[in-house]
Amino acid sequence: MNWRRTNLALFVALVLAFATGVGAVATGSARGRWIVLAHGVAAVAVVLLIPWKTRVVRGGLRRARPTRTLSLLLAGLAVTALAFGFGYATGLVRSVGGLEGMWWHVAAALALVPLLLWHVFARRARPRRGDVSRRVLLRAGLLGAAAVALYAAVDGTVRLTGLPGARRRFTGSYEAGSFRPAAMPTTIWLDDPVPDVAADAWRLSIVDGAGRYELTLDQLASSGTTIRATLDCTSGWYAEQEWTGVPLTALLRDVRGARSVLVHSVTGYQVRFPIEEVRRLFLATWVGEAPLSAGHGYPLRLVAPQRRGFWWVKWVDRIEVQAVPPWWQPPFPVT
Repeated sequence: MNWRRTNLALFVALVLAFATGVGAVATGSARGRWIVLAHGVAAVAVVLLIPWKTRVVRGGLRRARPTRTLSLLLAGLAVTALAFGFGYATGLVRSVGGLEGMWWHVAAALALVPLLLWHVFARRARPRRGDVSRRVLLRAGLLGAAAVALYAAVDGTVRLTGLPGARRRFTGSYEAGSFRPAAMPTTIWLDDPVPDVAADAWRLSIVDGAGRYELTLDQLASSGTTIRATLDCTSGWYAEQEWTGVPLTALLRDVRGARSVLVHSVTGYQVRFPIEEVRRLFLATWVGEAPLSAGHGYPLRLVAPQRRGFWWVKWVDRIEVQAVPPWWQPPFPVT
C-alpha cells in the first residue's frame, strides 16, 4: 500500500477501535459481547497495519518538519494504548504504578484523539475513486479476516496457557471481591468524593405522579428483600454480591405518563433510566451480611443489573419520575 492508503486504512481502524471501545465501556449485558469482540479485532487490525505505517514514518522522518514531535507523540500514545490493552486482556499487565492497566489504556486512547484529529487535517489523505476498487476492497477484506484470525489465535492461546485473561468476564473485567464486600474495590466515577452522611438526618426523597414524599433509612432497611447481582466497573473489575434492600417499584406509586426515572446522589451525581427499566432497579442498604460501607454507597445505593458500574449510583438521596426522555443526558456522566 502507498502512504495515502496506509494512512486511510489506519485511520479507519483507529476510529473503529475507539468507537467499539466506547461501546465496550457502556455495555453491561451479554448481548453486547460482540462490541467487546469487535474492539479486540479492530485493535489487532491496527497492529497488522504497523509494518506499512512504519515505512511511512521513516519517509516522514527524513523531512525536518516542525510538527514531527507531535506525530511521534501520537505514535507513542497509540503504541501505549495497544500495549496496555493487550497487556490487560491477557492478564500480563494488570496494573502499573498502582493504577489498573485499563485506566492506562483508556487514558492513552483519550489523549491520542486530539492528536489524531490534528494529524488527519495536517496530513490530509483525501479518498479517491480508486479507493473503492475491487482490489482495495479485497485487501480490506483480507485485512479484516487476518485480524479476526489473529484475535481468535491470541484468545485461544490465552485460554490454553491459562493466563489470567482467560478468567475475564465477557466485558473484559476481572473478578474482585465476589461475595466478600470488604474486598470489593470502592471505585468512584471521576471526581466524586466519599461523603460523610449522617443517617439520622438523611432522607430519601421520592417524586412520582402522586407527589413528593420522604423515607428514613430505618423505613427502607425494614424491607429485607435480597437479590444477587453483578457490579461490573468500567475500570476493569467485577464482583457478584447479595444486595439487601427494596425494589424501586415498591416505592413508586404512580408512573403514568412517565418516560424516565432520575436517580440522584448527595454528591450531585445523577443518571436517568428508561421507565421500562424500573422493574429491574433495586435500592440496597446492605451488601452481604453488613450495612453498606461509606465507600460502597452508605446509606443507600442503586443496584442496576445488566448495567455497568457508573449506573449504580451511590449515596442516593432522590428518585424522580419524569416525562423527560431517557436519552436526555450525556452518554457518560460528566462528573
